[in-house]
Amino acid sequence: MSQEHEAIRLTPEAQEVDLRAVLQLLREGEMELLGLLPWSTNYTFLASVRRASWQILAVYKPQKGERPLWDFPRGTLCLREYAAFLVSEALGWGLVPPTILRDGPHGLGMVQLYIDAEPDENYFTFHEKRQAELKRLAAFDAVVNNADRKGGHCLLGKDGRLWAIDHGITFHAQNKLRTVIWDFAGQPLPPQVLRDLRALRPRLEPSDPLAMQLAELLSSEEMRSLQRRLDILLATRTFPQPGPGPSVPWPPV
Repeated sequence: MSQEHEAIRLTPEAQEVDLRAVLQLLREGEMELLGLLPWSTNYTFLASVRRASWQILAVYKPQKGERPLWDFPRGTLCLREYAAFLVSEALGWGLVPPTILRDGPHGLGMVQLYIDAEPDENYFTFHEKRQAELKRLAAFDAVVNNADRKGGHCLLGKDGRLWAIDHGITFHAQNKLRTVIWDFAGQPLPPQVLRDLRALRPRLEPSDPLAMQLAELLSSEEMRSLQRRLDILLATRTFPQPGPGPSVPWPPV
């Protein structure tokens, strides 16, 4: 990153201010593609986004570059990535990096703040040290029905925060939960996690602005399933157990 441009960083002390600034820059900044990111199933670009004297790195996943899947409607993965960010923010958990939808060099796509992460760290290296954060992440994955929570999708940022990425196959109407985070299966949900989940429930009613946003990204059946999953978590007050089908993604990292 050139020295004449100043980077916006999400710091714990100024997270709300920085979040607004990052989202505005992602929406309005000039995007320049720097190259394809390796080992991605779909076309995933590293991009520079700049506006005036501000510049950040971002991940751009164009809708046109999504590989068709048999069980998810074509062209919806970028929408699901954005929906996951909205739910993470509504819960107040800040797990998903700032994410937007916008037109880019290859058309409509998801644009997300690039996380400068510790390269040798993933869920399997730090899970014993970050149990409280991972409990929130496990609950989040149950809410959004994450079908692909690999260990490498859990990043330890150089800012010291836990970040969760790659939410393209979420929110399916059928149970698709596949994750490496089964540490807490059957255990009680922490009180604060329960309080946050309860606070989210009324925001999924059709008249709420959050529900209106999500309804533009997900089908009506997927919205009803989202409500049902949340209702089950609130009724059982426990983390879900693995289902009868495949419950761990492959490869796990």
